[in-house]
Amino acid sequence: MSGFFGSIGKANCVYDVFYGTDYHSHLGTKRAGMAFYNAWLGFQRAIHSIENDYFRSKFTEDIKGFAANSGIGVISDMEAQPIIVNSHLGKFAIATVSKIVNLEELETRLLKKRQHFAETSQGGPNPTELVAMLICEAGDLVSGIENVFDLVKGSCSILMLTEKGIIAARDKLGRTPVVIGRKEDALAVATESCSFFNLGFGPLRDLGPGEIVCVTADGVEVLRKPNLKMQICAFLWVYYGYPPSFYEGINVEECRYRCGAALARRDGISADFVSGIPDSGVAHAVGYSNESRIPYMRPYAKYTPTWPRSFMPQNQEIRNLVAKMKLIPNRSLVGGKSGIFCDDSIVRGTQLIGNTRDLYEAGIREIHMRVACPPLLYPCEFLNFSRSRKTTELATRKAIKSLEGEKNRDITRYEDPDTPEYQAMTDTIRKNLNLTTLKFQRLDDLVGAIGLPKEKVCTHCWDNSSCF
Repeated sequence: MSGFFGSIGKANCVYDVFYGTDYHSHLGTKRAGMAFYNAWLGFQRAIHSIENDYFRSKFTEDIKGFAANSGIGVISDMEAQPIIVNSHLGKFAIATVSKIVNLEELETRLLKKRQHFAETSQGGPNPTELVAMLICEAGDLVSGIENVFDLVKGSCSILMLTEKGIIAARDKLGRTPVVIGRKEDALAVATESCSFFNLGFGPLRDLGPGEIVCVTADGVEVLRKPNLKMQICAFLWVYYGYPPSFYEGINVEECRYRCGAALARRDGISADFVSGIPDSGVAHAVGYSNESRIPYMRPYAKYTPTWPRSFMPQNQEIRNLVAKMKLIPNRSLVGGKSGIFCDDSIVRGTQLIGNTRDLYEAGIREIHMRVACPPLLYPCEFLNFSRSRKTTELATRKAIKSLEGEKNRDITRYEDPDTPEYQAMTDTIRKNLNLTTLKFQRLDDLVGAIGLPKEKVCTHCWDNSSCF
């Protein structure tokens, strides 16, 4: 994932952009950047790697040299951005929250037009530069952004800093959020609404799917009306959204309570305590505990003084070590006891294996795992929320392969929680993870917990239902 923040007003906005962008640090671990504009100095920019340090630490010295009443910032899990472009449409800085599935196809298309790429990312073209090039194919910025919507498979939300204001565009199906905030002397645009509150902004409204607006110090102008169809990513509420944020008016933390409560209502297990796998499983566990009346406890302590973030090194062995070192089981709370553990999801299951092993070594008697979303059967085609790049890495697909071998499989039989195939897959995952019991959320319960109609929520990971 990635997240962006922009602000424009009648006074200096540098610190608002600095802290507003920092509030998106949970969405990216590789690169971060900010760009500002004022009439005297023009465009200014700074980009740093944040793989081994905090955003604030990296940019503290940079902001001392910035002065502007408009600016944008971005935390990215992929490419270096924002980039600054000089084109026939004028000069602008641009940041994106995107996953471009057909990146190579679009790269070839642009190269055939004798275009060239100045930026690189992960050994290929920088996706944000590619988006900028697609915008510049058109005669105006709105038509250029529509060109991006037409050509990109996946998702793409855009934040642009121009000499006249900030242009914000939400992905054509609204898979990622874009929200506008306002305070007395400024407006802001962000991925996460939680970035507003401590800076004095109040949420004004969400952009609709495919909507394009221009934000100035005087207000918001709609440049393109929103599309009717929306498929916002359900994982915003389940996993990667920050607890105080709202998407489509629905709070993340409250939704997770409802997810946990839904799990409890379909469960009849007795245990000594309920706990969440930190951090994203905690709210689900609170909801489960409140509904079941089983006491909530914290048998895991997350150690943050020297392991403040998993900066996701490339080596899998080191990633596993980081995950293990951050969570310390409390032997006094788990010894000889039966516990219900809530987590947001099971992707590959590698981290959960380590958690389970640690709990047994600490003396726990039973581990009952409850997962806040259904089994992940299909890799995400629209957002970079998971490190799993291959379908075969998913814990579900490994289980299905062990049940059926290499033959062609009808995966749809494993989507329905009432089928024998689903039960066999779940039990295989349970055995592989050495759990006493394992239950996943039903899809209808998850959609109900979110509170939007099913057709407005992207559920591709679980039922392969979404389309480009």
